[in-house]
Amino acid sequence: VGGLFSGIGGIDLGFEQAGFEIAWANDIDAEACKTYRHNFPNTQLVEGDVRDIDPRTLPNIDVLVAGFPCQPFSISGDQQGFDDPRGQLFFEIARVVKDKRPQVVFLENVANLLEHDDGKTFLAVYNALVPYGYSLKYRVIDAIDYGNIPQHRTRIFIVAFLDNDRCERFAFPDEIRRTVKLNDVLYKSQKHDDSYYITEKDSQYILASQYVKDCTALYQYRESTKCYTIHRVCPTLVASMGTYPELIPVVRDDYGIRKITPYECLALQGFPKEYRFPRVSLQSAYKQCGNTVCVPVIKGIAERIK
Repeated sequence: VGGLFSGIGGIDLGFEQAGFEIAWANDIDAEACKTYRHNFPNTQLVEGDVRDIDPRTLPNIDVLVAGFPCQPFSISGDQQGFDDPRGQLFFEIARVVKDKRPQVVFLENVANLLEHDDGKTFLAVYNALVPYGYSLKYRVIDAIDYGNIPQHRTRIFIVAFLDNDRCERFAFPDEIRRTVKLNDVLYKSQKHDDSYYITEKDSQYILASQYVKDCTALYQYRESTKCYTIHRVCPTLVASMGTYPELIPVVRDDYGIRKITPYECLALQGFPKEYRFPRVSLQSAYKQCGNTVCVPVIKGIAERIK
């Protein structure tokens, strides 16, 4: 497997858990690369702009995976699509595909990619792969229904096969019954660093004290209504948690009201407990958590591909 836009390696980890070997990966974010190296010490990581990559310098692969930048297509963004320079980065995937001709191409993006620009954006993705002989299948999947984790995270997954018969045989996983609850992945019985707790010194203390009362729930501040909304499962974790701390979900534990930690964010993405952050800033850790994928969903699809 070779990876583009690898981030902290969520897609790579899911494929590794399914029995694939990760040959190489790429990302431009220096802090994400620190985390990737820390957890994938044996993988060749190319840190830098994907546009500078010469595919001929990289080992050949059977599978190319890429969670390409989603902001240009997200309903929470400006939806500029391929008019956004980040949207243009998709065609770098096609450039690597043209050179490497992997047996399988696996792509992940926001669900809105399917509807963006009246379907023209998805058609452009389709038309970028079909001329090289690929057949495609795709599905919009919510992690809560397929990953057995208590987070709503709806994404489109595209699997392209160079062999049409393999594409015909491939089927996405079926939905599974969720058994994991919020409190199974949130560490509420342990005291966390004081910096996570909302105290009387914080501007939102009175508001949080008023709303955040249920120890079995999770809360998120809404700027539009100036209140905390209650959730029984986690809403989609976003990369902007690193820039806007008020977007970090809040819980009440045995010691007070606090923001969930980056490791709880990873747990909500289905990462194993042994996955660790090296020395990166707290802001970057939250950004990395929001930018990654739900690992069990990836593993399930990867097993079907294998």
